[in-house]
Amino acid sequence: MNFTRWSARLPRTQRRTAARTDRGARRPQPAAAGGGSGSVPAARGERSDPSDRGEPPPSGAAGPFPEDGIPAAVPTLDGLSVHDVLGQVPALVAVVYGPDHRIAYVNESYTAIFGARTPGASARQALPELQELGLLPLMDQVLRSGRPRTVKSRRVLGARAGAAPVAVAETEAADSVAEGTVAQGTVAQRTVAQGSGSHGPASVAGRGRHGYYTFTCSPIEMAPPAPAPAPAPAAAVTSGAADAPAVATALGAVPEQPPIPGPGASGASGAPDGAPLRGVLVFGADVTDQVEAAERLRASERLQRQAAVTLQRSLLPQELEQPDDLRVAATYQPGGTDAAVGGDWYDVITLGAGRTALVIGDVMGRGVRAAAVMGQLRTAVRAYARLDLPPHEVLQLLDGLAAEIDPNQIATCVYAVHDPNENRLVYASAGHLPILVRDPDGTVRRAAEPTGPPLGTGSWLHTSASIPFGPGSSAVLYTDGLVERRDKDIYEGVAALERVFAGATGAPQVMCDRLIRALGITADHDDDVAVLVLQHPARTGHDAELFHNAALELLGGVEAAPRARAFASGVLASWRFPMELHDLGVLAASELVANSLQHGVPPMRLRLRRTDRRLIIEVTDGDEHLPRRRRAEPADEAGRGISIVATIASSWGSRRTPGGGKAVWCEFALPAG
Repeated sequence: MNFTRWSARLPRTQRRTAARTDRGARRPQPAAAGGGSGSVPAARGERSDPSDRGEPPPSGAAGPFPEDGIPAAVPTLDGLSVHDVLGQVPALVAVVYGPDHRIAYVNESYTAIFGARTPGASARQALPELQELGLLPLMDQVLRSGRPRTVKSRRVLGARAGAAPVAVAETEAADSVAEGTVAQGTVAQRTVAQGSGSHGPASVAGRGRHGYYTFTCSPIEMAPPAPAPAPAPAAAVTSGAADAPAVATALGAVPEQPPIPGPGASGASGAPDGAPLRGVLVFGADVTDQVEAAERLRASERLQRQAAVTLQRSLLPQELEQPDDLRVAATYQPGGTDAAVGGDWYDVITLGAGRTALVIGDVMGRGVRAAAVMGQLRTAVRAYARLDLPPHEVLQLLDGLAAEIDPNQIATCVYAVHDPNENRLVYASAGHLPILVRDPDGTVRRAAEPTGPPLGTGSWLHTSASIPFGPGSSAVLYTDGLVERRDKDIYEGVAALERVFAGATGAPQVMCDRLIRALGITADHDDDVAVLVLQHPARTGHDAELFHNAALELLGGVEAAPRARAFASGVLASWRFPMELHDLGVLAASELVANSLQHGVPPMRLRLRRTDRRLIIEVTDGDEHLPRRRRAEPADEAGRGISIVATIASSWGSRRTPGGGKAVWCEFALPAG
């Protein structure tokens, strides 16, 4: 066993500046190299200069380094014993030999934690703490393979004064403290019974402290012990040496145990007489500071991540609006384990007259900047949606805003509008992944082009398209974190989503959860994921009775207004509305038709629609000029129609229609029950 190599490579082996006097008494004093007088430094950390001990140097003696900087003699460690090298290191050191791992040596740091140990005893009986720490199987592997093995960040709990030592094998210890990972787990604590035999006095272990240690088990070879001396003659019993056990007993010391057979004896070590003994050196380095620092860092990161996720969720809708004709649900899954927030977002906006806008977007990158851009875009979308613009015009406005916010920030977005009267989704996309629509028969279709570039380019002219979305259909809008993988093309992920979506059933929230699980999204997923699912339920029975549509084509002329009033009165009466609501509905229909007849052009249509929550009255014509509410002067004979509608209805609005023209509408909330 070459301790020169060990003393240079074992971690945390800085020696104390002053050796213990009891060790110094036993330490050999080798002659200086070259025949010179004086002692050689025992190991690094000790200096041979007598001035270190407060003594003046001998007269005329030269220092270890002459003026030219080259030492007169190179120190050597060949004369040092195991006590000199390992006895003073602060790490835990134990040396065992043979298949039973019999104790050859333990240093002071080891005994301070676990108590004194008797040389020659088997580790399974005398070193139970090694089994508690899971080291004995590792030591067996080291003996068989001849290769060192390491377990990291094992927790050791020292004993209290006067109590038995405790070894704690903590399964939360990670395989690599350097990587800063500590897996969460349970803590198994077991008390190692300590008697007055091989375990040593409990008061010795009381000096230890608990902490985390990294244990390295390395194979070694040791010289066999010298043969035991011949028994002393009977006459020697009367000598002074015979009184040693009695003196030890009188001083309260524990007598030595009976001698254990040497390694050459049968069954003691399994090695033939005179052959080197194979053993294991167990070295435990204290890494408590590193583990506690890593845990503090992880706790800080957890708090920062919680704050980041809270910020992210606060920028998303706290509660989705629920349209009359659709069922919608959304989910957001933050990505990774760091504290950086993402830029994924979604929204559901009721536009009036039964129409609903559905939005999903993704600001590329992570961090507060991406979240800030996302928050501004989401707020802008809600403002633009209130203008009731076509999808491509909303994206056009967003495109210019994104360029103003940050021209270097890339963002994608899909804006879609559902109109229950048309049973279609009208949409526009700025570089986003396609909407998937599942028909009632289970067929899944991708929303086709057009798809423009991401927001912020400023030079692209976006266009709208549509896809059928009738009763019984479902649709999913999603961000790339759901389908993108580093080792696959993104459209392979879209195809996988199509297959999963074809078989997903249940309520929208259930479908969101199933899509997340089926595509392997976990808490460790490295990208944010946002999913928005909507369903257009096919209503039957009593539910179908709550939803009705009625329409009348207005051909113009003086008879159009009376025909519209009569049509509205008959329809509302058939829907069994209360008389007050019936009269208000007829009045609103009359005013809207009169306004269209005066300011619009054919074709004209009156449409009445009821849902389970509201009555909707809408009039369309071929003129694109939107009406404005204005204050009529007392002498004016016209200009009061829209004001009357705004006063009696719950809400009203107007928009341009895709084929040219406009629609003016109002709503009345139905009484509860």
